[in-house]
Amino acid sequence: MIVAVLGAGNGGAAAVVELGQRGFRTRWWNRSAATLAPLQQTGGIRYRGVLGEGLATPDLMTSNLTAAVAGADVILICLPTPAHAPIAEALAGLGVNTIPVVLNPGQTGGALEFVAAFKRHDLEPPPTAEFSTLTYVARKPQPDTVWITGAAKHVRVAALPGGAAALTRAKDLYPVATAAADVLATGLANVNMVLHPPGAILGAAWVESCHGDFTFYVQGLPDGVGRIMAALDAERLAVAAAYGHELPDLFTEMQAIGTIESDADGSAGLAAAIRGGAANSKIKAPDSLAHRYYREDFWYGIKPLLALAGIAGVQAPVASSLMQLAQLLVGDTGNNEGRSAATMGIDGLSKEQLLGLVTHGNL
Repeated sequence: MIVAVLGAGNGGAAAVVELGQRGFRTRWWNRSAATLAPLQQTGGIRYRGVLGEGLATPDLMTSNLTAAVAGADVILICLPTPAHAPIAEALAGLGVNTIPVVLNPGQTGGALEFVAAFKRHDLEPPPTAEFSTLTYVARKPQPDTVWITGAAKHVRVAALPGGAAALTRAKDLYPVATAAADVLATGLANVNMVLHPPGAILGAAWVESCHGDFTFYVQGLPDGVGRIMAALDAERLAVAAAYGHELPDLFTEMQAIGTIESDADGSAGLAAAIRGGAANSKIKAPDSLAHRYYREDFWYGIKPLLALAGIAGVQAPVASSLMQLAQLLVGDTGNNEGRSAATMGIDGLSKEQLLGLVTHGNL
């Protein structure tokens, strides 16, 4: 199977490594030729961590999108969330709408926003599926090297109506994936929108003063931050329940993924369990307020959560307060409005209409 991996960041690099190890042929695309240059000079991506150590060599490394996707069996999008709409626009502009697409991850509302871009072009969208979380914990310490500290042991996946081919490809790529009822379930199972915002807001002074020179999930996660996180998680679960989904709490979800240890003591509190997880223990904090924990997890996590809460008629005061503080703290994100009901193509829908859209493809 030929996999077009779009994105040469942490997730894309880890995907090229694992999928190559498992016998998939990979074509690796990134918009920036400068990002690809050291990889091309090395002949691939050096890796170390839970997947071993070595050099992964994709069939192609290119900044030419047409070359990357031509003849591919699936397009695996491992890009930052703000890039979902632009890459959809680019694929729509090329008329690429028959190859199954898998967002790794979709975060919250990713598949909805992705297909909305095709509809704006009056083009039938491709079969589209999304994962609830990135299938790796990884960082690139050097431009040609990825350090993979975790690979998901469990991830949720769902497709929009008509996306059965994408769902099949997603499971082929990641057998640990479990099918969820719909993309509202995967979007509301997004752990990052609960895991990052409380610490990002409450640790902002330390971020600005220390430029990220502390461990975000250990030093940056005292029990008080964990209590805010738990309250935010309760709101997420309430929104999910309003759409008919009984999702696990953050502790259980992270334990299934593998970022909280299987023998963690839940009675010690959420923060203690996260601090004890090996996969995230060495991850440094954001080095500035321009980091994705601010730009991405608020405008493309908390904001769509609030949109879904509004449609369902669920109050979410903790999420709303965190979003307001982020707007004051960060100011103009450079991402325009982020992921709103309008960009997801669900503006003005009732709860029943939205459920009809994600389950049957009609309002």
